[in-house]
Amino acid sequence: MNLYSLLAANFPKDDKAPCMILSDGRAWTYGDVKRASGRLANLIVALGLKPGDRVAAQVEKTPEALVLYLAALRAGMVFLPLNPAYQRHEIEYFLGDATPGLFVCRPQVSGLASELAAKAGVKQVLELDDSGRGSLIDAATPYSDRFKSVACKDADLAAILYTSGTTGRSKGAMLSHGNLIANAKTLHAYWHFQPGDVLLHMLPIFHVHGLFVACHCALLNGSAMLFETKFDVTRALKLLPQATVMMGVPTYYVRLLLDKNFGREIVCNTRLFVSGSAPLLKETFDEFKARTGHIILERYGMTEGGMFTSNPYAGERRGGTVGFALPGTKVRIVDDASNPVKSGVIGNIQVRGANVFVGYWQMPEKTLEEFTADGFFKTGDMGSWDPDGYIVISGRSKDLIITGGLNVYPREIEEMIDAMPGIDESAVIGLPHSDFGEAVTAVVVRKKVGAGGTASITETEVIAVLKAQLANFKIPKHVHFVDKLPRNTMGKVQKNLLRNAYTKT
Repeated sequence: MNLYSLLAANFPKDDKAPCMILSDGRAWTYGDVKRASGRLANLIVALGLKPGDRVAAQVEKTPEALVLYLAALRAGMVFLPLNPAYQRHEIEYFLGDATPGLFVCRPQVSGLASELAAKAGVKQVLELDDSGRGSLIDAATPYSDRFKSVACKDADLAAILYTSGTTGRSKGAMLSHGNLIANAKTLHAYWHFQPGDVLLHMLPIFHVHGLFVACHCALLNGSAMLFETKFDVTRALKLLPQATVMMGVPTYYVRLLLDKNFGREIVCNTRLFVSGSAPLLKETFDEFKARTGHIILERYGMTEGGMFTSNPYAGERRGGTVGFALPGTKVRIVDDASNPVKSGVIGNIQVRGANVFVGYWQMPEKTLEEFTADGFFKTGDMGSWDPDGYIVISGRSKDLIITGGLNVYPREIEEMIDAMPGIDESAVIGLPHSDFGEAVTAVVVRKKVGAGGTASITETEVIAVLKAQLANFKIPKHVHFVDKLPRNTMGKVQKNLLRNAYTKT
């Protein structure tokens, strides 16, 4: 089944029922969503795209941006959401690798977008601004709002989301209609979505959490979403009394707890708080419970398959854990020899299920490498079972940094720093941060010059160069300079020693 067809089958019978309620009080009804997605689907087809072609979008969060995603599904296209913070270096790679038939961008970057699209052979570039207007909407206006959704098989691709590896080369995780349907139905049931639920949606919609987990649950339930462009404490305090469900990254809950006005009265109508995309500190879990009487439900997943585990809805939600495997998903924890580990022993987390992705775009060798012979995906995460079978995440086997719920891969940043004049080498690490979870930090060795001297490049200069090339969330918050990086006997930089050293400072 086409994912859109499943969602639409559960839309309210009354087309006037609200789907997205905006910060200015305007509401998009479910009827509006059906009609607008129909027009955009007709436009996409008229532009010459065929089922399986990619539709890339690097735009801010608006109702029109969500509708574009639904239109791509309806037309049988493959949706490629891109973080609006991405810069030239990143956009050039994504367009060249995915070769979309249509690239939708913000007007502010239309010149750059057209240049890079032409270089990548992308034929169509249209604009969607931060208020939901632009050439995309203008071009769709003359088209019929009726569109018969393209029939899809479970294995047909619905989306490609880019994730990275330690090599610095981004990988496009291919998610099928079947993958997304399986996860949406499981989460809708497991988290007990019910008639009358209202979702406070403050997440971005360029990644799994906001676009798939949050939106799919609400749409599958026919619920209204309080659709905010971003997280804001003042807005959250105002809207929470109207919401029954909130989904967020740990940073959201940390910031709510910092506000003296946040307490039980604010959340009297809310039945569920879900946290994910980064580890939730036990102290945040405990303080939230003490302050509100609510127990945050923490879950675990990743780009390559949505959600894998969740603390129970009705049973004990245990702080410091991510609960149990979701129905339909198998989770195992094994040692380096692929033997199951005992309770309390840290091992490699592997998963299998209908929600697990198809593979990496145009990387068959990498796909094969990341799956076991019996079909389990190697997540790259380390974890253990507690005595009662709850899963505890220990960290990444690779050097992934998660800051504010967003993934940062050190190698990409290191390569750019190392290429700067005056720099010999660098190591990028994540350090504990009370707000963002982890703070991106660079440790840099300057080039030697003269008799025992070093190049004069400064922290400010390093950061300025990176800001011109990378999204802001990837920029180091601090740059430390050292004479040399610690290495083991094999020459590998010992990042654990760097993390220990700078965590204490």
